[in-house]
Amino acid sequence: MNNHPIGVFDSGLGGLTVLQDIQTLLPHESLVYIADSAYAPYGEKDAGDIVNRCLYIANTLIQQHKIKALVVACNTATAVAIHTLREKLDIPVIGMEPAIKPAVDITSSGVVGVLATENTLKSDKFSNLLDAHQHKARIITQPCFGLVEAIEQGELEGESTRQLLLKYVQPMLDEAVDTIVLGCTHYPLIEPLLRKLVGEQVHIMSTGVAVAKQLKSQLQSMDAGAKGTALFYTSGDATKVGDLASKFLNHKVDFQGLGV
Repeated sequence: MNNHPIGVFDSGLGGLTVLQDIQTLLPHESLVYIADSAYAPYGEKDAGDIVNRCLYIANTLIQQHKIKALVVACNTATAVAIHTLREKLDIPVIGMEPAIKPAVDITSSGVVGVLATENTLKSDKFSNLLDAHQHKARIITQPCFGLVEAIEQGELEGESTRQLLLKYVQPMLDEAVDTIVLGCTHYPLIEPLLRKLVGEQVHIMSTGVAVAKQLKSQLQSMDAGAKGTALFYTSGDATKVGDLASKFLNHKVDFQGLGV
């Protein structure tokens, strides 16, 4: 399976931030990316529906592309469905984990903020992560309703997105947060805006590089041939999603329709 591609999926376009980190670390690997845009966002959906979508996407990638590993480039999907995916699939499955451990290690104020979706924050997986590290720092969690939707519409810098983000981060700043964890793969797309709001003194932590490193270790070896290819699919409007992805990545990206 060494020459088979790696599957990567997210509820929408946020997982592109993870895909970029994988391409940087594993440039010879071919990737197949699925944006489940017709069902985005996952953050406020029923857990059973999320698990069913994840299984459908995983099986599509395995059957149609014979992937050798699966990256769940979505914090909500990881929190809700990763155990089911690992039980049912016989390939490596790598998920997302909010970077709380490195955040509590570097905070000077002893106060860490976590921006995430509602489903991520209320999941057992996140609760266990919080329990493991909250003795090291005070951890403030904030569900960010509407933020993924704004990003999926390409609103990365507008006033409405700025006001929405400010509503979520200002209470954290008021509590002396000096480290903010981005607990959703969409959120790095608005990191420049976040940086303007919180200043240079606040650490901003995301997890894409860590996931790429974990993927590399899971594969144990990587292809040494030509530069890897990338295919892109979406359950949403392929033209619209492709235009937004091209904007995010600063180069042309063509999406194909996934179907249902």
